[in-house]
Amino acid sequence: MGVVFYILAALTIAGGLATVLLRNLVHCALAVTIAFLGLALLFLALDAQFVGFAQIIIYIGAVAILVVFAILLTRSSDQPHGSIFSRTWLMGLIIAAAVFAVLGWAVIRSARALPNESAVPAVTVHDIGAALVGRYVLPLEIVALLLTAATIGAVIVAMHDRETPQ
Repeated sequence: MGVVFYILAALTIAGGLATVLLRNLVHCALAVTIAFLGLALLFLALDAQFVGFAQIIIYIGAVAILVVFAILLTRSSDQPHGSIFSRTWLMGLIIAAAVFAVLGWAVIRSARALPNESAVPAVTVHDIGAALVGRYVLPLEIVALLLTAATIGAVIVAMHDRETPQ
């Protein structure tokens, strides 16, 4: 697991750094997709199948593609001039380090709060799926309708009004 972890960690960090450092928005969106993929593969390597596949389906399959389409539909034709790297990369790195520090602190603190690993309930992907299509089917459908309405709204906002000749 050691070599695989380091390769996946390097992929995730490289995607995150490229997201912060690149100047072109389309390249940044594609780099964040690589970072999402690295995270999903790390979750799968840690035997967290539900979170890994949710990362792939939701973040890579929906969010990243939606971001790419939104950028391509709404951006103007002018390209950034100068270097391909953003001038604000240092601020992005500082913010990323702060977020990483807070998340690391939360993980370490929560690990100390658990008395032992046997106290953690064993929930499988099958249990989560059965709950989503059983007990929580109404909230799931409401979220699906909300996301559909948001997508339609984004398309309407991105459409250009054509002037009619008089």
